[in-house]
Amino acid sequence: MNVSRRRFLAGATTLALAGATSARAVAPSAAAPGPPALRATRAAARLAPPDYPETPIWGYDGQVPGPVLRVAQGERLTRRFVNELPQPSTIHWHGIRIANPMDGVPDLTQAPVPPGGDFLYDFVAPDAGTWWYHPHHRTWEQMARGLYGALIVEEPTPPRADRDEVLLIDDWRLTGDAGIHESFGAMMDLSHAGRIGNWVTVNGAGELRLPVKQRERLRLRLVNTANARIFILGLAGMEGWIIALDGQPLDAPAPIPAPDGRITLAPAQRVDLIVDVAAGDGARASIVSFERERDRTIATLEVGGLARPERLPAPEALPPNPVPPLGDLADARSVVLRMEGGAMGGMREAMLDGRMMEIRELVKAGRAWAFNGLAGMPREPLLTASRGETVRIAMVNDTAWPHAMHLHGHHFRRLGADGGPGPLRDTVLIDRNETAEIAFVADNPGDWLLHCHMLEHADAGMRTWMRVAA
Repeated sequence: MNVSRRRFLAGATTLALAGATSARAVAPSAAAPGPPALRATRAAARLAPPDYPETPIWGYDGQVPGPVLRVAQGERLTRRFVNELPQPSTIHWHGIRIANPMDGVPDLTQAPVPPGGDFLYDFVAPDAGTWWYHPHHRTWEQMARGLYGALIVEEPTPPRADRDEVLLIDDWRLTGDAGIHESFGAMMDLSHAGRIGNWVTVNGAGELRLPVKQRERLRLRLVNTANARIFILGLAGMEGWIIALDGQPLDAPAPIPAPDGRITLAPAQRVDLIVDVAAGDGARASIVSFERERDRTIATLEVGGLARPERLPAPEALPPNPVPPLGDLADARSVVLRMEGGAMGGMREAMLDGRMMEIRELVKAGRAWAFNGLAGMPREPLLTASRGETVRIAMVNDTAWPHAMHLHGHHFRRLGADGGPGPLRDTVLIDRNETAEIAFVADNPGDWLLHCHMLEHADAGMRTWMRVAA
């Protein structure tokens, strides 16, 4: 896939399917004894076309994305996080239901790890699935510089596939010389859609393709790691099934056929697909991104050869993870979370640091959004639940922008118009002027963050938390 200098400078959003790009660490360190280290460090990576310089990035182990970590379901993951960055940082293990002290949220579950410091993350992985990890301090900057990676917890008996491909989709805001634009925390981004980039990659690469064979079966794990971009994807030259959303297997007795139309991935969401390559020898299959200006091929699979004479039978459903079933929804604790603010939102004032402020004063303080009239992390939890209690949260989007709401430490089900529960997820996309009600069993003790995963929205006020009693 040849990408011209003109196309790059115009802010093209071409991406391609690739393995993790190589990156050159600026100051590599020797491995320390004891638990394996996972280092956040400055590095350089090949993001733009070859006639551009490498891009200075921040990466785990000097890579973008960071290394794919794999463990078996029920095994322990131990990593000593070493912070070699000029800022404090942490690691949040997104989506996986682990003990609260391991969740990586500064000043809620742990202190930020200072430059030169370290922290031992040690937890058992209870659920098989596609998870990922990223910082939770200045997330809107540190992730935009490249700090993220995939965590794969493997099923005891994985579904049949010839290959298992992990695809982390990101967009970058690059300058004309392939540097990362330093417009972090700009009020335009904080108050509008968030930081939307002009260059899109898969696994840090923007120019590679994937060779495949006709009738080869792939497991594709798609992860949206962008700060704020919503990807709407489709398949061409492939036929397949959705087997999991946000890491959790679907409840259906058999996988759901992947739609010919669209698969929506909000920031932080994941989808697991089983696909068979249907395109013939010498042809191409692709993953397409539907965008406002035009549809774009974001991944090209070049078909060469034949994997087998006949297509494999449809896969079986994945076994469920040990997520507790919902209790009686009629008796569940219920709270309302109202989203307010943003550009064209009409919010006139909100509470910040115990004082009511008008919108102009809030903007000067870097705030543009509020939950229930509070523009920032509240001192008191949104709710306190007993362990094992079923909880309902009605999230009302009274703004002009969509929001990807992520709950830490738990998985929930979105309730339909008839009150019926949908599939398990950890992040839900709520459109403008829409209400989404979620329900879950509060079975994981601790203080858990609930926030918008449009990262600039979270920084500008869209954060709250809940407490689950031990």
